[in-house]
Amino acid sequence: MRQKTVVVCIGTRPEAIKMAPVIRRLEGCDWARTVTVATGQHRKLLDQVLDAFDLRVEFDLNLMREEQNPVVLASRVLSGLEPVFRKVAPDFVLAQGDTTTLLATAITSYYQRVPFGHVEAGLRTFDFYAPFPEEGNRVVATGLAAVHFAPTEQARANLLKENVPDERIQVVGNTVVDALDGVSRRAERFDPELDSDRRLVVVTVHRRESLASPLRRICQGIRAIVRRFPEVEILWPVHPNPQVSTPVRELMGGVPRVRLVPPLPYPEFIGALAHAHLALTDSGGIQEEAPVLGVPVLVLRDKTERPEAVEAGVARLVGTSPEEIERQTAALLENPSLHRQMSVRCSPFGDGHAAERIVAWLQEALERK
Repeated sequence: MRQKTVVVCIGTRPEAIKMAPVIRRLEGCDWARTVTVATGQHRKLLDQVLDAFDLRVEFDLNLMREEQNPVVLASRVLSGLEPVFRKVAPDFVLAQGDTTTLLATAITSYYQRVPFGHVEAGLRTFDFYAPFPEEGNRVVATGLAAVHFAPTEQARANLLKENVPDERIQVVGNTVVDALDGVSRRAERFDPELDSDRRLVVVTVHRRESLASPLRRICQGIRAIVRRFPEVEILWPVHPNPQVSTPVRELMGGVPRVRLVPPLPYPEFIGALAHAHLALTDSGGIQEEAPVLGVPVLVLRDKTERPEAVEAGVARLVGTSPEEIERQTAALLENPSLHRQMSVRCSPFGDGHAAERIVAWLQEALERK
C-alpha cells in the first residue's frame, strides 16, 4: 500500500510519555509517515519528556501562556491544528487521554473529516465535573472518535454503556506500561544517598479539583505525617502552576524532611518512585505506574477513573481530609503486613504491548482504505 500519514498530537507531559511508545513503533514502519504535533500545552514539562524519549516534533505550536484557561487554550489549539492538518493531509489522527489538547484534536479531526483514534479511551468517574475538565473532555472525544483504544476491559464496559459499537473498541492495554518498561531499565534513583533508616514518601498534586482549599488540606495532612513519623522523608516534585507551587511552598517550605523540588525528568522520577515506601498523589499516571513498581498508592481524590488499581488492592482512595490522609498513611507505615499486601507488583493496566496492538490495528485498517 502507499505510505499513509498518521498524525500524533501531544501537549502535556503524560501525553508525551504515553504516546512515545506508539510514535517509536510507527516510526519503524515503512508503510507510515509519522507526523508528531506538539501543542505545547505544558511547555517545560513536555520538553522534559521529548528529551527523555528523544522524540522529534515536526510541528510545535508552542501555545502555552501563563495562567491559561481551558477556553482560551482550546480556541488556540483549534486554530493551530487546522492549518497543520490541511498541510499534511493525514489519513489518521491519534491523541491520548483527557486534556484540552485531546479535545481540540478530536474536534479538528471531525471538522477535517479525518478518522480519529482515542488512546486511553473509556475512563470514567461518571461525574461530569470530577475531574474537571478531564471527564468532560473524554466524554466529548468519545462521541467524535472513529476507534477507541481502551486500556482495560472496565474501560470497554464503560464505552459499551454509552452505546459505542463494540466493533469500534479495541482493548489494547495502557501505553504507560510500555513506556515504563523501557524507562525503568535506565531509571536513576533521585538521591542515592538517602538515609537507609528513612522511608521515602513521594507526593504529587496538580489537578484543578485539588486547587485552593483541597490543596491546603493535603498539606496539613502531610505536615501531620512528618511530625508523627521522624523516619519519613517527603519528596515532592512541585507542579509549576502558580496555583499549586505558591501554596505548597508557603505551607511546606522549610518543613523538616520535606524536599520540594522542580518536576523531575521522567527516568529520574521513576527511579525515585521505585525506591519509595509509598506514594500520595492525585495523578492518574502514578496510579498506573506505581503498581508495576510494587509501590502502594494513596489517591488524594474522592473518585478515580482507574478503579482497577483499587480493586487489585494496591491503591486506596483517601480524598483530601487531613485526618484521613494521616490515618491511611500511618496504617501503611505502622502495619508491615498491610504494606506487603499493597506492595505486590502487578499490572492491572496492561502488559507492555499496547503500542504494538495500536499500530497493528492501524496498519490493517489503513490497508483497507
